[in-house]
Amino acid sequence: MDYSQLIAKRKDRFRELEEAVGDPALFDDQKRATEILREHRKLQQTLELWDTLQSTEIQLKENQELAKSDDPEMAEMAAMEIPDLEESLVKYREDMQYALLPADPNEDRDALVEIRAGAGGDEASLFAGEVLRLIQRYADAKGWKTEHLESSPSEVGGFKEVILKVTGDEVFRHLKYESGVHRVQRVPATETQGRVHTSTITVAVLPEAEDVDVELRQEDLRIEVCRSGGAGGQHVNTTDSAVQIFHLPTGLYVRCEHGRSQTKNKEMALQIMRTRLYEKKLQEQQAVYSENRRSLIGSGDRSEKIRTYNFPQSRCTDHRIGYTSHNLDAIMGGDLGEMTEQLMKHEMADRLAEAGM
Repeated sequence: MDYSQLIAKRKDRFRELEEAVGDPALFDDQKRATEILREHRKLQQTLELWDTLQSTEIQLKENQELAKSDDPEMAEMAAMEIPDLEESLVKYREDMQYALLPADPNEDRDALVEIRAGAGGDEASLFAGEVLRLIQRYADAKGWKTEHLESSPSEVGGFKEVILKVTGDEVFRHLKYESGVHRVQRVPATETQGRVHTSTITVAVLPEAEDVDVELRQEDLRIEVCRSGGAGGQHVNTTDSAVQIFHLPTGLYVRCEHGRSQTKNKEMALQIMRTRLYEKKLQEQQAVYSENRRSLIGSGDRSEKIRTYNFPQSRCTDHRIGYTSHNLDAIMGGDLGEMTEQLMKHEMADRLAEAGM
């Protein structure tokens, strides 16, 4: 495929961004500066990839010519390099296709991760805690920051529900594949007969909403202050620090009592409410697409069973793409890299087919 016209447009845009980056007034608007720097970095990577692709094509042609040389030693050396060059070229062309696809406008956003225990009682709540730690370790490895926003601990040390905020570079792009039902199969510590039990948890990864995405009108909200309860230390029972917010038009409800400060809890609750409303907005937009355009991978469908963690067999299977890893310990330790890469490849293949590329 001839990418020259697409590359020419990106070079024009890159020159515009270069001027914007050099403007001393750029950081007068922090949000605009962040967006410009992010786009500048991505375009720079795309253009560097284009240069690498072109130079590799030239080198391959030169080696193919040299392989026909009358000098046997020169011809042999050139021929030996050809397979590696051809392999690199396939990868660069594939990466180039992906780079030229229209970007998901949400992929650069931070994310809120909501984990809820499902079927399985105590065992489900324990697994919810383990998946929380899995995501935190994955975030640490990616250099992201995590912030515990809200939780409802279970009596056995797990979580009935927990909400985590993850901030960093392209957080939603990588974490969105975790949305759905996660199934665990193992022998619980309380099982005396050694029988394998099946439990489930639900994970929802939401792109964090910004003020411009969702308007929270005061008349649409009912904000109540109440006494905190449950685990969390004695201080939570001494003040009315918990905040609950009702969004009257949709019936959505958020409660925050994790922080010591009523003000902090209100900020958290509004942040979660804004993000849930944004998710609802995205789902409504997605519903207008035809079925063949709504890929399950990365769709964020909470009701879909996406993955099974089988502890007796040390096996983790992602049902959306039929991918199985037999290194469950590494995955539970936060090593989601290979799994996420496979999911990305499948989603990109679907998007390329859809775009006719």
